[in-house]
Amino acid sequence: MSADSSPLVGNPPTGYGTLTIETSIDPLSSSVSSVRLSGYCGSPWRVIGYHIVVWMMAGIPLLLFRWKPVWGVRLRLQPCNLARAETLVIEIRDKEDSSWQLYTVQVQTEAISEGSLELPPQAQVEDGRSQVAVGAVPERAWKDTAQLRRTEEAQRTLRYYLFQGRRYIWIETQQAFCQVSLLDHGRTCDDIHRSCTGLSLQDQTVRKTIYGPNMISVPVKSYFQLLVDEALNPYYGFQAFSIALWLADHYYWYALCIFLISAVSICLSIYKTRKQSQTLRDMVKLSVRVCVCRPGGEEEWVDSSELVPGDCLVLPQEGGPMPCDAALVAGECVVNESSLTGESVPVLKTALPEGPVPYFPETHRRHTLFCGTLILQARAFVGPHVLAVVTQTALLGTIYSIFILHRNRVPLNEIVIRALDLVTVVVPPALPAAMTVCTLYAQSRLRSQGIFCIHPPRINLGGKLRLVCFDKTGTLTEDGLDVMGVVPLKGQEFLPLVPEPRHLPMGPLLRALATCHTLSWLQDTPVGDPMDLKMVESTGWVLEEGPSADMELGTQVLAVMKPPLREPHLQGMEEPPVPVSILSRFPFSSALQRMSVVVAWPGAAQPEAYVKGSPELVAGLCNPETVPTSFAQMLQSYTATGYRVVALASKPLPIAPSLEAARQLTRDTVERELRLLGLLVMRNLLKPQTTPVIQALRRTCIRTVMVTGDNLQTAVTVAQSCGMVGPQERLVIIHATPPEQGQPASLELLPVESSAAKNGAKDPDQAASYTMEPDPRSSHLALSGSTFGVLLKHFPKLLPKVLVQGTVFARMAPEQKTELVCELQKLQYCVGMCGDGANDCGALKAADVGISLSQAEASVVSPFTSSVASIECVPMVIREGRCSLDTSFSVFKYMALYSLTQFISVLILYTVNTNLGDVQFLVIDLVITTTVAVLMSRTGPALALGRARPPGALLSVPVLSSLLLQVALVAGVQLGGYFLTVAQPWFVPLNRTVPAPDNLPNYENTVVFSLSSFQYLILAVAMSKGAPFRRPLYTNVPFLVALALLGSLLVGLLLAPGLLQGLLALRTIADTCFKLLLLGLVAFNFVGAFMLESVLDQCLPGCLRWLRPKRVSKKLFKQLERELAEQPWPPPAGPVR
Repeated sequence: MSADSSPLVGNPPTGYGTLTIETSIDPLSSSVSSVRLSGYCGSPWRVIGYHIVVWMMAGIPLLLFRWKPVWGVRLRLQPCNLARAETLVIEIRDKEDSSWQLYTVQVQTEAISEGSLELPPQAQVEDGRSQVAVGAVPERAWKDTAQLRRTEEAQRTLRYYLFQGRRYIWIETQQAFCQVSLLDHGRTCDDIHRSCTGLSLQDQTVRKTIYGPNMISVPVKSYFQLLVDEALNPYYGFQAFSIALWLADHYYWYALCIFLISAVSICLSIYKTRKQSQTLRDMVKLSVRVCVCRPGGEEEWVDSSELVPGDCLVLPQEGGPMPCDAALVAGECVVNESSLTGESVPVLKTALPEGPVPYFPETHRRHTLFCGTLILQARAFVGPHVLAVVTQTALLGTIYSIFILHRNRVPLNEIVIRALDLVTVVVPPALPAAMTVCTLYAQSRLRSQGIFCIHPPRINLGGKLRLVCFDKTGTLTEDGLDVMGVVPLKGQEFLPLVPEPRHLPMGPLLRALATCHTLSWLQDTPVGDPMDLKMVESTGWVLEEGPSADMELGTQVLAVMKPPLREPHLQGMEEPPVPVSILSRFPFSSALQRMSVVVAWPGAAQPEAYVKGSPELVAGLCNPETVPTSFAQMLQSYTATGYRVVALASKPLPIAPSLEAARQLTRDTVERELRLLGLLVMRNLLKPQTTPVIQALRRTCIRTVMVTGDNLQTAVTVAQSCGMVGPQERLVIIHATPPEQGQPASLELLPVESSAAKNGAKDPDQAASYTMEPDPRSSHLALSGSTFGVLLKHFPKLLPKVLVQGTVFARMAPEQKTELVCELQKLQYCVGMCGDGANDCGALKAADVGISLSQAEASVVSPFTSSVASIECVPMVIREGRCSLDTSFSVFKYMALYSLTQFISVLILYTVNTNLGDVQFLVIDLVITTTVAVLMSRTGPALALGRARPPGALLSVPVLSSLLLQVALVAGVQLGGYFLTVAQPWFVPLNRTVPAPDNLPNYENTVVFSLSSFQYLILAVAMSKGAPFRRPLYTNVPFLVALALLGSLLVGLLLAPGLLQGLLALRTIADTCFKLLLLGLVAFNFVGAFMLESVLDQCLPGCLRWLRPKRVSKKLFKQLERELAEQPWPPPAGPVR
């Protein structure tokens, strides 16, 4: 039950039919290690016993079974084999803490009318039964079939269940359930091309029953269902019990207010939940009319919800939204994939090549149209239509369904914690609001800075960041590339750089620059990769598409590139400029790191192929005699200065007897035995904000790491230019060689010249100078993705040392970026990731704090999204995180002190058989505490980012010392006020024979209430210190206004209560000197609270260091840093075994 291919399958065990697999079930989480499936069916005796238990316990078990459905299933049903199961219990183990999460699902059955499914050639039909083909499971080398038995009425019964948005069908031969998406697993490209004829209406009906409708079903509950769900929450259940208890104690006003607050909270929660569900349903609803092919050449328009895998779509030339995943089998499409990749540049999709190669959407993504993307333009080349075969339906429904499940289900342990909090503080209404409002204020401030957060709890994690990974292109450097020039190759020598490629003589190099791209016209605007746009623009050639382009060679072509008009300095050229037609394209692939085209032109003896891509890779595809010995030296001379280099190569195609034959050549045939033509040199400048931000992070001891897919030398130069590697700091490149020809894997260290010793290493446009302290680590390490892979596999013991010192990771594939983040987290780093969202989605999600610089829908995987494509957002998130974390600690301390203060007040009054009044409780809990607790969190973050970090644990000596000393001060002041009152000559004791609240008003209650009310304000101020993580208190104007108003109200109640005296049940104190004495006690409390906090902040850390030795950090990366400080690694140079 993994995201892609791991099904719940296996041999049926004996006993109860429990099935255990090591897999991952949640596509949005990688923390699941295994799944266990158990079957249950009805038992009359158990059902009778179940109803007896419910009746004898007055229905209370029904409430428990609502919170824990598994208990009800195990009590009401009996274990059975999966083949007979009516209900399933799914147990998922979390690999982080080995805990099990339990879910219950109902097995559903559905009759399928007579029909057939097109079977792949490898499918077998046995025993006269109809079958549904199922592909291979990666962990096992067998293929399976889902058999649907026919009944006498010529019907078949399908057993399945739905879990987390996925459908799992019963496989009879294996006695197990299988994810329905595996039915088409193992299909080859040839199989998909054979589906071009389309499905019959009967086949489509059968498939729709099995696969389900192609629609995203977002459940929207009624208000009554939401009310029941919310009201039966244990949190509100305990509040109902508390309200009943208060009513029994005659605290009517307080109970009524808490009831109204709870009712309003429930109503708001219901309204918000339903509104979010409706918004989500409208957002993901995608229903369009599409044209599908039917056998016999017929076409039919159907709703997109009717689509099933195997349908053949006819795509309109004007484009439109894509309602499913489909493989393009004829024509080309220009597609906007920003909703998936975050890349705003349109992508050209070409037809899937035929062959026996298994089809995988990710491997063939250049030929796959993904659900949710937008087709901008479709063009047919062979035949009248652009055709695509549906490969998967309702994929986005899975993601949104799981999102809803995770959002609406509260874990039991969180419910228990909330309930225990209520027990310890007697259900203070301010607690939930106070703890939530901290992150809400931070979220609001981030939004005002153009940073949007979809997961507020991650804000606090931003305050704990120790390391931040950055993508390079589009993140540290500008998106666009400028052509610096072309280095032609003549024989075995490179010629001088030609700054203007348009001035090159007509020949293979100029034609390669003009044609080796995937550009296309869209509404009179050329669209495509920015690098391709710059490259073609530098040649001066013009792209032409459509019928006019076909006239050049008299046959249908993809496009024609026309050269500019002949210029005077080109009059003497030996080869006249002629238009060049593009016959076929092999788009750029991240895995292959290259692209190629097949072209022809009038008068050409034969077609030619042009290839461009990574210099190292293209050179490896060329005939060795065409690659000069100075190739590596020339390449390094440009990459070492931060330029991006692309190699170009060509190949004549004498093997193609005709243009049509040339168009059918495979990629492997085209991209081998090439001839190197030259190098295209492009410039990628640092963003102006990059260097200051990197320097600021390093000054605060936050590690900065570059993770890029670009060339290693280019990445090293950028790291030195932006300050990730200081001018005087040591930088070493690690090169790993995998085992080959009996030789073990090895590592080699290559020292890099420091930027201070280089001439012109720093970009001239980055002229600012920054002072930086040397990094405490012994070395900065730089390595490529291939080296990273070798380290993971062959040097696992050295990998942690490399990660602790690694600063530059180049040529990293998207999955390697994710793996790197996970490996850093294993060293107990709190990791941040900042990228443009294109190839960084996995890393952004895996990181503790992911910040996307893309506003595309793909940024939903990232907790933070910046509307400004600048890394200036990183320090902002860290400052807000530290502020929010520090504020959360302060609010928690305040709420604890508030509860203890109230406890002390009640305890003192209990000794004389009285208590606080009903309205007094109301004023303390709602008017005073709620107001200050909510507003004290509005203080913004400090303007500068410092080295200090907020405390990481509540149970620490400073926190506990603060709580104990403040409680002692509070108790001392209240007891002092009480004994001063008792000692007054005008004091009249209360009648202890009358219980509270009937003995109100009295002097004891009045004095304790007055003093404790001031103490709540004093504690709020004492807990609202500013530096080093927050701005000064005076910047929080609403908090100051609230303090002033509440303070004035309390002074008025003490000196001249007036009309409020009767409402609050206060006893009149006529002695003005005594009142001033009480105010003196308040002032003493105020000064004492501040002095305690100041002494604890300034003196306690020094005292602790003097009393005990410095604690050694248990974090793995800290231990490694200590080891490296004692014994530096790596050695100066040479091989490492």
